[in-house]
Amino acid sequence: MKASKMDQRRYFRGVPTISYDLIKEFVVAIVVMGLIGLGLAAVFSSPDEPSVNIKSWSNADPVDFVTTASAELAGTSNSAVYGPPYSNGSAAVQAIGPFVPQQWAGDAMHLDTAQTFVLGPLSSMSGNDTALATALSKYKAATSDQQQTWITNYSNALANATVANGAVTVASGDYGPVPDLMAAELKLAQNGSLDGILLTSPGRFYQTNYSAPLLFMGDGGYLASLVQQQHLLGSQWGMMNETGQYPGQTWLWLYTLWYQIPPFNSASNVDLLVVLLMGFLTFLLAIVPFIPILRDIPRWIPIHRLIWRRSNYTPQERRA
Repeated sequence: MKASKMDQRRYFRGVPTISYDLIKEFVVAIVVMGLIGLGLAAVFSSPDEPSVNIKSWSNADPVDFVTTASAELAGTSNSAVYGPPYSNGSAAVQAIGPFVPQQWAGDAMHLDTAQTFVLGPLSSMSGNDTALATALSKYKAATSDQQQTWITNYSNALANATVANGAVTVASGDYGPVPDLMAAELKLAQNGSLDGILLTSPGRFYQTNYSAPLLFMGDGGYLASLVQQQHLLGSQWGMMNETGQYPGQTWLWLYTLWYQIPPFNSASNVDLLVVLLMGFLTFLLAIVPFIPILRDIPRWIPIHRLIWRRSNYTPQERRA
């Protein structure tokens, strides 16, 4: 034991050393950062925006909800024509020539908006509602052309719809059973049942997949208006913003930057372009140590020495 200590002292003889209490430094750092965090939380608090769900949407803007539900039933909503992974459409497919990574996984979700958002929920509630069951049977028995005619006429009439006691009313017209279906859908949404139905995933104990209700709300105008008010749109640097004018994920500025400048801000495939560009920039950053000229810049322009300090400089290094 004594010989080992002597060897250790002899080995480190002449090496400049300083005492350093790592545990003390760690505790001090934790305490200081904790006090700063508590102080900032007490002064600025945090965003406390109420959550938005289908129930709150349908009660706040019944016409927008019914208009969106009609588009889901017609298969003309954004979700219905979006493309992979929700459907086999192509309205929002990101591609560069034949390079279409969005289609590699295919139609993974198999989203049928008419069945998922309207007909399925209504069918599950029609057992004790004879009028609703009759309306569903009439609609399903009609040809697809007849269904589209009813929905188109009803959707056009919604431009002049009125709201009374939470119910949406349109002028008389050739709508078939669509008004009855939409009235039942609105009632289902306003009492909160539709939220629960769209969250139900067969074979799962924990129902935490919010894809369906989020897609449904995203197809309407109500959620988009709230997003715009909170400056969360892509054109408002929304990826790095927080609700209520609070600072958010500021480290994402480099991603959101590209969405604001030409030619990205007018490109239909901007998402794919930004992903590829950021991947290329990340690759460049990773290989900096292997690029001969670039890796030598810190040695030629030693800006880092303004920040980095060592406590064990030799006299020769200090003079240099």
